[in-house]
Amino acid sequence: MISRSVNTSAPLPYLGEVSKQVVAAVDFPQRLAGLRKQHNLTQAQLAGRIGMHVAQLRRYEAGTSQPTLDVIRRLSIALRVSSDMLLFGKDARGPDDDLRLQFEAVSRFDEEEKRVVRSLLEGMILKHEARRWQNVSGGGERK
Repeated sequence: MISRSVNTSAPLPYLGEVSKQVVAAVDFPQRLAGLRKQHNLTQAQLAGRIGMHVAQLRRYEAGTSQPTLDVIRRLSIALRVSSDMLLFGKDARGPDDDLRLQFEAVSRFDEEEKRVVRSLLEGMILKHEARRWQNVSGGGERK
């Protein structure tokens, strides 16, 4: 009998998340160029600010090369945006509008209240994931 080990500790991404990541990778060059232009910087000026040769920055904006995490950090600082904004765009990684106010309110809770909310959310997420995986393995769609 063949035994396969499966890592169940790391949940697989939602299909929607994968497609957002692919779109984000495609949009990064345009977003980088747009942010650079918003700050009225030439490619040479931005490259100088982050300590990089202008040819490499051109590759990023052309989409033929991808920056390292360190370069993303330096670009974010130079362009005065978060790395999420640089990589994903406005609100792509934040909560939906209908939950934003609730999360802002929770951010003002004391630590014990935040722990309770975190536990509740984790329980609901686990329940959702279990139901989703049951539907996938069962082949049916349940509401």
